[in-house]
Amino acid sequence: MRWSHLSSREGVVPAAPPLPLALPDATVRTFDTPGFAGMTFYEVRAKSLINRVPGQSRVPFEWTVNPYRGCSHACTYCLAGDTPILLADGSARPLAEIRPGDAVMGTMGAGPHRRYVPTTVLDHWSTSKPAFRVTLSDGTRLVASGDHRFLTDRGWRHVSPAEAHLPALAVGDLMFGVGRFAEPPKESPDYRTGFLCGLVRGDASGGGTAREGDAWVRADGYLDDIPLTEALRWPELPTGDWYRGFLAGAFGAVGHTERLAVVFASDDPAYLDRVTEALSHLGLAARRPVRAGRGSSRRAAAVLDRVETERHLEAALRFRHLTGVSSAPLDASGVGVRSGRSLAVADIEDLGLTLPLFDISTGTGDFIADGVVSHNCFARNTHKYLDLDAGHDFDTKVVVKVNAGELIRRELADPRWSGAPIAMGTNVDVYQRAEGRYRLMPEILAALRDHANPFSILTKGTLILRDLDLLRQAAEVTRVGLAFSVGFVDEEVWRSAEPGTPSPRRRLDAVRRLTDAGFAVNVLMAPILPGLTDGEESLDATVAAIAAAGATGVTPLPLHLRPGAREWYASWIAREHPHLLSRYRELFGKGSYAVRGYQDEITARVRMAARRHGLHRSEAAEARMVAPAEPSRGSVQADQLTLL
Repeated sequence: MRWSHLSSREGVVPAAPPLPLALPDATVRTFDTPGFAGMTFYEVRAKSLINRVPGQSRVPFEWTVNPYRGCSHACTYCLAGDTPILLADGSARPLAEIRPGDAVMGTMGAGPHRRYVPTTVLDHWSTSKPAFRVTLSDGTRLVASGDHRFLTDRGWRHVSPAEAHLPALAVGDLMFGVGRFAEPPKESPDYRTGFLCGLVRGDASGGGTAREGDAWVRADGYLDDIPLTEALRWPELPTGDWYRGFLAGAFGAVGHTERLAVVFASDDPAYLDRVTEALSHLGLAARRPVRAGRGSSRRAAAVLDRVETERHLEAALRFRHLTGVSSAPLDASGVGVRSGRSLAVADIEDLGLTLPLFDISTGTGDFIADGVVSHNCFARNTHKYLDLDAGHDFDTKVVVKVNAGELIRRELADPRWSGAPIAMGTNVDVYQRAEGRYRLMPEILAALRDHANPFSILTKGTLILRDLDLLRQAAEVTRVGLAFSVGFVDEEVWRSAEPGTPSPRRRLDAVRRLTDAGFAVNVLMAPILPGLTDGEESLDATVAAIAAAGATGVTPLPLHLRPGAREWYASWIAREHPHLLSRYRELFGKGSYAVRGYQDEITARVRMAARRHGLHRSEAAEARMVAPAEPSRGSVQADQLTLL
C-alpha cells in the first residue's frame, strides 16, 4: 500500500514537515510515556487494509494486513545539540550543526580490536526528550536522553533505559574514547597577534613554504587591525590566547603532520624554543629529536631542526582543538580505541527537564561525542517505499491506520472477497509496542472471527497474549496459524541486533502460554545470522529452547537483506564484526539472498537438531494450525526472512 491509498482525517491541523506531501492533514500525536519518547504517530484513515502481495515476491502467502507502517520496537538515541562531534579531519562541530554527508570519525571492531575509522553521516534529526547529565572523572559533561548508549568496559550501556531488561550505565563504568575535547580558541586580539608572530617569524626562520594558503589569507585580514611591527614583538608575558595563535601561525609557516605527530621544522633554534614553550604552556608534551647531518653542513644538507608533539591521537586532537588549525591532515584510521580511569562515570543525574536533543546515523553506527564513543540510532531501513527516509523514520514515525477495524469488516463482507488466508506481521509486527496503546488487533481479530476467515500471525511481541481469548474464539470457527520469530537465544546478539524487542526468553515463554492454551505454534528461527548464530552450538541451543517451549515446528530462515536494509546491516557488521565482511560478500554478492548452498546447509542442520529434540513429527495439521499458505506442523523450510 502506498500513500495514494490513504486519506487523512478531516478537520485536523496540517502536520508539520517532514510528513510526505500525500499526508498533509494527518493527526499527529506524541506521548509522554518513556517507551514512546521521541516518537511521532501519524493517525490516518486508510482506504483499504487487505493487500495483495506482488506476484514476483518469494513469500508463501498472497494476502496481508498491516495496520501499522513503521515499528516502535527499536529505540532512538539522542544528545544535546551543543555536544561537539569529532569530524574525520580532527576538528569538532556541534551536533546540531552536523548534516548528512559530513565525514565524521567512527569505530569498527570489538573489544581490544576496536579501531577508529572515518565514516559518513547518513541522517540527522531532532526531538524533545527527558534529559540526563552524565559526568565523567575528567570533567566531561554529556546531556543525553535516557535511551542513549555509550561504549563502556561492560559493553554498550543506556544512560537510563525505560525498559528494565536493557543494560544500564552505572557509576564506575569506564567509557571508551579520547577524553574531553579542548575548548576552541576565540579570535581575540592576543590570538591574532600571536598568529601573525608565529606565521611571519616562521616564514623568516628558514623552514617556511610558499606564501599562500588559508594561513596567509587569515593574516591579511588580521593585518587590517594589528600593525605588523606590533605583531612581531615577543611579548614579555604571553597569554594563553597568544600561545594558541602563535602555534596556529607557526603551523601555517613551518608545520606539517606525520601520521599523528604535529611537526615544526626550522633553521632557527630560538624560534623552535618558542614553539616548545607554547606547546608546554598548553599541556602538550614536545620533543626535539636528534637529526642526522646536523652541524656546519646542515643547511647544505637541507636538514632542519624539529619540534614534534607526541604521536598519539589525544595529543593530535588537543593541538587542533586548542589552536583552531584546520589544515593539518589527520590520519587516525586504524588507531586503537582506548579507555582509562579519567573516563570513568562519576555521576548520572536526571535533570527533570525535557530538552531539544539531536542524533545522527552514520555508516559505522557510531560517532565520537565530546571524546567518548557514542551509539547512533540503528533503524530498520524499510520506510523508503512510503516516501519517508530510510533510516530514523522507520523507528520514530509510525503511521497508524486508525480505521483498521471498520475497514477489514467492510472488505471481508465484500461479495468479491474469496475468503483467502490472510497473513499478518509479515512486514511490520502487528504486536509492536504501539499496539498496546492503539488496540487495533482486537477489532481485526473479531472481524476475522465473525467472518470465519483463516489467518496467521507472525510476531516477536508478547502482547499477543492479551488477545488470547479472541484467538481461541477464532480458532473454533476457522484456521488460525501462530508463529513466533526467535532467531537465536544468545542474549548478547539479541541486545546488539534486536534492541527494543522482547528478549528471546520472553518470546519462548509466550510460545509456552499459547501452546498450553491449545494452539500449535510454529517458531521461525529468523533471522539466522551468518557467522554469528549459524554455528552448531547456537543452532542446537536455539532448537532445544524452542522444543522446550512446546512449539510444534521450527522453520529456519537465513538472513535476507533487502536493498536499504542491506546498507544498514552492512554498517553494523563492519562496526561490530569486521572479520565477517568477506564472508558476507561471498554469501550475498550483490543480491538480497544468501547462496542456495548455504540455505540448504542451514536447513539440513536445523532438521537434524529438530530430530534430536523431538520436533521431527510430520502428522497433518489439525484445527487451529497454520493456514495452507504457512509452514505445516513440524516443518523445516528454508524461505528467507529479513532482519530489518
